Amino acid sequence: MKNLFRGVLALTSLVALSGCNSDLVTGGPLIRPGEPLGAIRIVNGTGDQLHAVLISTCSASTYGLNRLPSGMAIPAGGSYDFTVSAGCWDVAGGTIGVGDARGRMQVQPGQTFTFRIY
Repeated sequence: MKNLFRGVLALTSLVALSGCNSDLVTGGPLIRPGEPLGAIRIVNGTGDQLHAVLISTCSASTYGLNRLPSGMAIPAGGSYDFTVSAGCWDVAGGTIGVGDARGRMQVQPGQTFTFRIY
């Protein structure tokens, strides 16, 4: 997980310094105007707090940046819902010293896709 946080920091710096399409690096917006919406529910199945959840469109070159609100963590056994445009999404999250989980999902309009991190 430490590498995940270092990667997020490095990507933030890269975007600030580059002139490239930042959506490919940051993961893109979770909600694209005019598109139907769904949700991704992150369930924390670990025994610790989750401090980072990375979500990006499947066409992005990275998992993107931490999408949790600043200072927020998902407690052990808790969950958090992200409203997203329907479509293909990559998700990564984890806890320090425990490991991480990564997955690709197809979010349907009006539906919630549940992703458990153990």
